[in-house]
Amino acid sequence: MITRFLWQGMGPSLRVAVLFVLAIGIILPLLNQLMPASNALYVPAWVLQLIGKYLCFASLALAVDLVWGFCGILTLGHAAFFALGGYCMGMYLMRQIGSRGQYGNPLLPDFMVFLNYKELPWFWHGFDQFWFAAIMIVLVPSLLALALGWFAFRSRVTGVYLSIITQAMTFALMLAFFRNDMGLGGNNGMTDFKDILGFSVQSDATRATLCFASALVLAIFLVISAAVVGSRFGKALTAVRDAESRMRFLGYRVEGYKLFVFVLSAAMAGIAGALYVPQVGIINPSEFSPGNSIEAVLWVAVGGRGTLIGPVIGAFLVNWGKTYLTGALPEVWLFALGALFIAVTLFLPKGVVGLWSQIRSRGTTRKAKVPA
Repeated sequence: MITRFLWQGMGPSLRVAVLFVLAIGIILPLLNQLMPASNALYVPAWVLQLIGKYLCFASLALAVDLVWGFCGILTLGHAAFFALGGYCMGMYLMRQIGSRGQYGNPLLPDFMVFLNYKELPWFWHGFDQFWFAAIMIVLVPSLLALALGWFAFRSRVTGVYLSIITQAMTFALMLAFFRNDMGLGGNNGMTDFKDILGFSVQSDATRATLCFASALVLAIFLVISAAVVGSRFGKALTAVRDAESRMRFLGYRVEGYKLFVFVLSAAMAGIAGALYVPQVGIINPSEFSPGNSIEAVLWVAVGGRGTLIGPVIGAFLVNWGKTYLTGALPEVWLFALGALFIAVTLFLPKGVVGLWSQIRSRGTTRKAKVPA
């Protein structure tokens, strides 16, 4: 009943988007598993890995859109939540290696043996269990967002000042995680993963499952986001974005609205990061880079801020371009990214989805003007 209610509350375009995402997550893994390698329809494992990454990035972009597009909070720190979720998954995967590591220590990961750790740090305990890691994947980013949002929103920090604070947060975390004494791998991070839930992370079946899981999570996030923004709460959230002072004057506790959506968005980013790590096979402090947060904002801007579908499209378009250009013309990629940001700001303020809506509305207007 709840699922039916949520589905009926979504617009037709959003329903198509959810079905399309699910179709990607089902069809591509099936083509990988059922078709022989010689068949033209066979999907190689590296394609599944690439699509899985794009789906995780799309979930991150959707999380950014929820706070920026519908609440007006321009966050430049969502890479921190993404990376924290990834580190929680990485800690679980490292605990699964056991004595199969290079040093054969059944308890300590290889980097801890190399750095002469005598015992497992206290915050690593429990990560040998998937259920505990799954809780931490949601809880750690959420608690960080709760703490940051509590102080920032109660102090009425808004606009560029809030953006700077979020960017400073992710930069500080990046510097902290680079330290070897953090007990999280330092500069090299965590890699050489073996198993997830008892299945080899290198097998095609596991890659297919992770691709499907990434698509399923993105579809669920789309449904949840649509339910939030389409509710009375979502209408109030949009009003906070457009006229925060007026909402305060009317008696609304603006801080609560902002805090809820900020924490929800952080949890979504953390889950996306957790799915990202086993597919790429590594997690290191570079994931905290402020540039990654700026890229996520760019995905939203390219696709269309405040549209839910737009960020997903933007994440796929920009990352496909990145994949192509970094292979064909690696020295051009950063210039292309900067040019894209300027072009979107000047010529596509509403993104790709906004441009398509304008084209459709013009076509409808012309048809209405044609005499019968």
